Amino acid sequence: MTRPSEILGSVVAASEREQLETFLDYLRDAVVRKARGVSEEDARRSPVPTGTNLGGLIKHLRWVELGGFAEQIGQIPAAELPTPPWTDADPEADLRLEPNETLDDVIGAYQAECDRSREIAAQHSLDYAPRGRELTLRWVYLHVILETGRHAGHADILREMIDGSVGD
Repeated sequence: MTRPSEILGSVVAASEREQLETFLDYLRDAVVRKARGVSEEDARRSPVPTGTNLGGLIKHLRWVELGGFAEQIGQIPAAELPTPPWTDADPEADLRLEPNETLDDVIGAYQAECDRSREIAAQHSLDYAPRGRELTLRWVYLHVILETGRHAGHADILREMIDGSVGD
């Protein structure tokens, strides 16, 4: 396995875009690695009072990707996107697995959304901002890196609490 320092160190002298892409892809992979190998029960289980769980983190990150890249940068109409799981009555529905969802389902949906995000981003410069918007592609990268990094840290702790697994 390639160490994080090798992956991130490989882009020290790279372009800003390559650095952003590499950091985000590293974090995307880290979140999935932390969830792989746990049981369906453990993917849903929360060892913390807030209810945070591995499956829910990945499900949530799918919607973070979609909101940033597909909606904001890609300007894909809402009618052409999946219906978000949350409602006014249940605003936290993207943070848990439903009985009909499996960990593999949410990982697959997350990875497919990440692929779409890469395709959308590849079409634009970092300074691109859709007409009438202030958010640039650069800002979306930074926002998604921030969110994914925060939740990768949560996933580290959850996995350690579930089965003692530590490391990358």
